[in-house]
Amino acid sequence: MASMGNLSSVLQSRSPAILANWLQQLERVANSAKGRLSASDLQKQATEFLALLASAAKTQDLTDIGAEGWMAVRAFLEELSRQRVIAGFSSDETATFIFSLKRPLFDALKQETGSDAEKLAQEIWAATELLDKLGLYTVKTFQKSREEVIGRQQTELLELSTPVVKLWDGILALPMIGTLDSARTQIVLKSLLQKIVETESQIAIIDITGVPTVDTLVAQHLLKTVTAIRLMGADCIISGVRPQIAQTIVHLGVDLQGVTTKANLADALALALKRSGIAFTKH
Repeated sequence: MASMGNLSSVLQSRSPAILANWLQQLERVANSAKGRLSASDLQKQATEFLALLASAAKTQDLTDIGAEGWMAVRAFLEELSRQRVIAGFSSDETATFIFSLKRPLFDALKQETGSDAEKLAQEIWAATELLDKLGLYTVKTFQKSREEVIGRQQTELLELSTPVVKLWDGILALPMIGTLDSARTQIVLKSLLQKIVETESQIAIIDITGVPTVDTLVAQHLLKTVTAIRLMGADCIISGVRPQIAQTIVHLGVDLQGVTTKANLADALALALKRSGIAFTKH
């Protein structure tokens, strides 16, 4: 087991000097990050982390940062990583928050142990192992946070790329552009069904003019969407069925019986208005 008492003692007794030296290291990173982190925020984070580190090192084994006593330290690093992801930091800039503490901590340990070289070597090794583990944990949580942020952004982009438009009272349209895969279908279906409930619409038009290709999977997604709309008590019309898409659907053997299709959105809207009992006359 690595030494705990001396490291904790150094973190507490020499905290001001360690913090000052550490902030000098961190400011270089903050400057390289184009001002995405203020000096006051940096000092606040460093001060809080040193206090948490000293508290955990006082009673916990330095070799096991997964222990319960390190929970506060881990929670701090997780939140730090999440904030750094949002602020646009890279993983190496975020990890430097931990790794830049090595030099200030080593200097403090050297002053504390004096001329006892063997003891100094042991303390530095213990501190090195600890900071390396904390740095790797920070990188791991940073990557996880970044994946979560990217996932949310992708979902938001999909939602923006599939807007549900109200064409008339009781008539909705969903213009689809791009590839229709399983993930996008789920988002489309969810937003469309919610809109049907909110507007109490009776007819939904799904326009696939902007869908470049239709394969078996895409056709199945469309059928599932139509089925779900009907279960909500609404009717569905698929528009934008071009000749090549019609041929592809026939060739694939996909059964679209019972599904109303139209060549373009204008024809689909005209049919929807007719079904709604709305008629127009030319003057």
